[in-house]
Amino acid sequence: MIKLLHRIFPHPHLTILLTLVWMLLANSPSLNSLVFGLLLGIIIPFITQPYWPDRPKLRNWPMVMEYMLVVLWDIVMANIAVARIILFKRDADRQPNFVCVPLELRTPEAITVLAGTITMTPGTVSCDLSAQGHNLLVHCLDAPNPEEVRDEIKRRYERRLKEIFE
Repeated sequence: MIKLLHRIFPHPHLTILLTLVWMLLANSPSLNSLVFGLLLGIIIPFITQPYWPDRPKLRNWPMVMEYMLVVLWDIVMANIAVARIILFKRDADRQPNFVCVPLELRTPEAITVLAGTITMTPGTVSCDLSAQGHNLLVHCLDAPNPEEVRDEIKRRYERRLKEIFE
């Protein structure tokens, strides 16, 4: 029975996510939207299953929730900080900087989530990943102390992602 369920739902988390995303995109909760979203959630993972030979395994689900809350909080606070910089700080007083973040993360999924998180946070953008994947280059709108930015990224994001993915 479990093998049958695994064949129908090769990636159950993706099935749930796709169904929820479809419901949000449909913008009107209805049985038709739910059924179509569920069909998409079953068909897309089934078709893409050969491209997922080494699916990432999340090791710590409570940490996933904590990470999501931290990221949401940081996005809100970064929006406020960027608004202050744009509205009240003169161009001459801004100190944009590139920050090199040495990575302890080794899984591509964890590095991708980190780079995406940095880019989603206003005022920062992930620019480049070294060829070996050991350093991430981040541009900051205003970073008078690049070492502090690097340490904060490692403390707030990388540490949690290591617990989630590795």
